[in-house]
Amino acid sequence: MKTTFQLSEIDRVAQEVLAAAQNKTLCFYGDMGVGKTTLIKSLVKELGAVDIANSPTFGLVNEYADSDGRPLAFHFDFYRLNDEMEALDMGFDDYLASDAWLFIEWPEKIASLIPEDAVRLHLHFIDEKTRSIELNVC
Repeated sequence: MKTTFQLSEIDRVAQEVLAAAQNKTLCFYGDMGVGKTTLIKSLVKELGAVDIANSPTFGLVNEYADSDGRPLAFHFDFYRLNDEMEALDMGFDDYLASDAWLFIEWPEKIASLIPEDAVRLHLHFIDEKTRSIELNVC
């Protein structure tokens, strides 16, 4: 999947990403400010989470639940990580073993921990209102 879209179309793009994803581990690549968190907010909303998503930059991970309180998605922001051991220390392996969606920003910080079949999303800045996205399974 490769598409160019207006930020006003983010909910449609989120629906397309969820439909195209071959598993629940999604890795988001792109420069700071390209819209990774914005897309993840829309994905969480489309999945039906009861909370509104926000960036977990300082806490590393946010959990979102469905209306019954079951974990629906985990949103990781590894920008501030110094090494992969920090991810392991926070129990990243346990998250990988869960049945919830995993949305990972800055996955390059934990490259050796990412499953081979993770979905890779590359976001690119076109202009203030326009982005492009490429979705790949490696």
